Amino acid sequence: MLIVSTDALKDKVSSNVHTVIMIRSSILLHLTFAFLALALNPLLQAGSPDYQSELFKSTKLVYADTFDSMLKTEFWELRQSSTWAVKDGVLTGSQSSQEFQEKMVAKGDKGHAGFKPVIWLHKVPENFVCTMRVRYDGAAYTKGFPLIDIGHHIHTITFSEKATTLTIRKDVEKLTIESLVFSLNTWHDVAIELKKGTLILTIDGKKHRFDSANIDMTGQAQIDFKAIDLGTCQIDDLKLWEGL
Repeated sequence: MLIVSTDALKDKVSSNVHTVIMIRSSILLHLTFAFLALALNPLLQAGSPDYQSELFKSTKLVYADTFDSMLKTEFWELRQSSTWAVKDGVLTGSQSSQEFQEKMVAKGDKGHAGFKPVIWLHKVPENFVCTMRVRYDGAAYTKGFPLIDIGHHIHTITFSEKATTLTIRKDVEKLTIESLVFSLNTWHDVAIELKKGTLILTIDGKKHRFDSANIDMTGQAQIDFKAIDLGTCQIDDLKLWEGL
């Protein structure tokens, strides 16, 4: 018959309990680090762009948005009373109300009546990289639309069936790509990088480079999105960096 002393049994139980506690503490510590890594991962990834800049050796993240929550109005300004909302993880814009349109038409200002959705992205650095997914929906291209304005009426990129055109300061200079690079009713991956003298537009991985002494964002700090009359604009997964 095996006889075990009470003290020995207590020591044995205490040792086993201590071992269990140590194992549980180790598991909890590992789980904590794992969850922390998952939480920090998007922030770490946001520090450097997936898009590899051609103009800058390094970049500093200014703003990133996947539009999973309310619109960040410190970065966005709705224009011409057009209707914008975050819906199903996408920033979506459509025309203004009929009441507003009728009022502006009566004033003789149909061009600002909100028939097309218009929105401005603010806090854009003078030297920058911006990547996003963009979609313009509509029945057909119209003269001068849709467009992306880099700086207000400073570097205007207009899309059409036959060409993509960069117009600088309305009439100072015009640079044209003689091909369709941006289709309607289709999502496109768009990247824009700009420093004085150069603008690079990348659509679905294909780069288009514009070089001109007139390319200059000095005093500008916005990107404008303007769609087609009665059409829509959709923006998603936007990231904006300062080029260093």
